[in-house]
Amino acid sequence: MSRFVLITPNADFENRLRQAVAGGLQGGVQTFLTNVLPAGPFDLFAQLNQERPEVLVLGPDVPMDEALRLATVLDVQAPDLTVLLVSEPDPAFILQAMRAGVRDILSPSADSDQMRVLLEHACQSFANRHRTEPFQQSDSGKGTVIGVFSPKGGVGKTTIATNLAVGLGKIAPMSVVIVDLDLQFGDVASGLYLNPAHTVTDAVSPAASQDTLVLKAFLTVHPSSIYALCAPVSPVEADFITPEQVTRLLEQLADEFQYVVVDTAPGLPEIGLAAMEACTDVVWVSAMDIPSVRGLRSGLDILRQLDIMPEGRHVVLNMADPKCGLSVQDVESTLGAPVDVSVPRSRAIAFSTNRGVPVLQEARKDPAVKGLNRLVERFSPNGRAKSPRKTHRRVVV
Repeated sequence: MSRFVLITPNADFENRLRQAVAGGLQGGVQTFLTNVLPAGPFDLFAQLNQERPEVLVLGPDVPMDEALRLATVLDVQAPDLTVLLVSEPDPAFILQAMRAGVRDILSPSADSDQMRVLLEHACQSFANRHRTEPFQQSDSGKGTVIGVFSPKGGVGKTTIATNLAVGLGKIAPMSVVIVDLDLQFGDVASGLYLNPAHTVTDAVSPAASQDTLVLKAFLTVHPSSIYALCAPVSPVEADFITPEQVTRLLEQLADEFQYVVVDTAPGLPEIGLAAMEACTDVVWVSAMDIPSVRGLRSGLDILRQLDIMPEGRHVVLNMADPKCGLSVQDVESTLGAPVDVSVPRSRAIAFSTNRGVPVLQEARKDPAVKGLNRLVERFSPNGRAKSPRKTHRRVVV
């Protein structure tokens, strides 16, 4: 599907915009290489080879008076469409454009990186206007709550969680939310390159816990068509969030979203245990080293004794490397459980983490991408239809 529509006779600008979209945004671009603008939304949508797009880019080299006229018509007749105008940033003209319904101004000389940032904001604007639309739910009326846990830190748990959320966003756009419950030192915001206006602190407030519409207003939209609820800015705020509040929060989100992905703090803190009890599935993450594997074994033993192990269990071996001295069989023997998904050590993942763009958000070919996609597939409608016995298969590193 083409999320973006561009009208311009300028082929060079079109190439730069396509590079911007290919650099980390989902969806494609449909271009009309002309300076003739449609009369209104009916004429525009009749020429498209799809359902309505999210963002319309006008220019460069289109008549500015015609562009402002079209923006005014679209603002009234198709207000959900985000309109961007390509023009030099003259203050007087910007004010005129905003009054016509243009959401933002893009410089004709902008490079692909600058374009990508502006297009991301445009997609967030589109998603915010659809924030109150009903979310798709499972047959039971509750969403799937997936907790990502690890007794040890440094195993790539947040990387797994953010990529899982982005991957599920492709299956169920705008029906996925990731919650950062590493309340003191959570990294979901940096992992998704977000600067959220609201955090978990706001989401567990009395107003939000009593009104789901208030809660939704505290979610941050990500360009990959998912929502995020990030950890508090200050670690001190974590002391004022209780397990009971976390339980209520996850219950609310499960009522509204098809998938709720929960990133947790290392170990098994009280908040983490409360989250686990609300989960339908748990993804256990271990690195391929003895301390990580033994730590996970100890954690599993404790949870079995406490009898709070969720029915859905998925063991992920992250940063797997056949040259590290351990094999998958060694890991499974120590854990007393099969490894379901193996994610090889990858420079692509390290690079994407530093950029704040999850590797599944981009069209990359990498062995680690295949491993992450296998994890996502376990939660797809087809993957969920398989019996639990068939979903546990030996993997090869």
